[in-house]
Amino acid sequence: MRDSPLGRRSCSVRGGALSDTTAGSGARESAVDRARSQITALIDELDLRPGERLPTEAALTDRLNTSRSTVREAFRQLEQSGIVVAVQGQGRFLSASGGLCVERPVTKYESITEVLTARGYRVTSAVLSVSEAEADAEAAAALEVEIGAPVIRLVRIRFGDDRPLVVSENIVPRELLPGPIEHRDWGGSLTAALAAHGEYVQTALATLSAVELPADWEAQFNLSGMGPWLLVTEVGLSISGRRVLHAKDYHRGSEISFTVLRQR
Repeated sequence: MRDSPLGRRSCSVRGGALSDTTAGSGARESAVDRARSQITALIDELDLRPGERLPTEAALTDRLNTSRSTVREAFRQLEQSGIVVAVQGQGRFLSASGGLCVERPVTKYESITEVLTARGYRVTSAVLSVSEAEADAEAAAALEVEIGAPVIRLVRIRFGDDRPLVVSENIVPRELLPGPIEHRDWGGSLTAALAAHGEYVQTALATLSAVELPADWEAQFNLSGMGPWLLVTEVGLSISGRRVLHAKDYHRGSEISFTVLRQR
């Protein structure tokens, strides 16, 4: 991995592991989301240290040109995330964990392109296959649809500097991406495609495990001898809570890792 796992002010607080901003590409930003982002940016701008006090609600209401209730809700979310601590009668302070920064935290939802680009790679994609299919038991359970329900199955390789780094299998309910599949560019962002049809992937439930690639993929796509791979299996949920994406992303274990901040 090309970036350091932990570092003071090496990235914005809003990119930290404790940030609860999980909106993917194309997600709409509310007034509270905007205020929360502005407050975390201000923490960086003021170079606040753990234990130092943040500006008051009144001061931020004027500075951000928003309502007091919006600032209060933004603070509440930052407190829930562990970035800010409220002390009765004294104000709000940057927490110890809020002063840390975790690069590319596993808790933040990002597309594969965003992950690799942030690591400094020149990213290209190859579509291995795209087809209309029927949901098997695993996909049906993940997407909460009937077994045999129509889905689109997409398999791609993402290259970083012309080296295969991520092999992905993505499955989405067929009706979410209407039109003939041959008329769509499948090399681009799938979350952006879903967003264009009103399904903004905001949250994902993910499981990580170390595995080898499926044997048929290794043989068919000339990927033998590159394992083990870090498999991230996740279900993408839209703003409405609908399960819109079932993904299996095999990250090349020798090149990519994730960081998480652990707390007692």
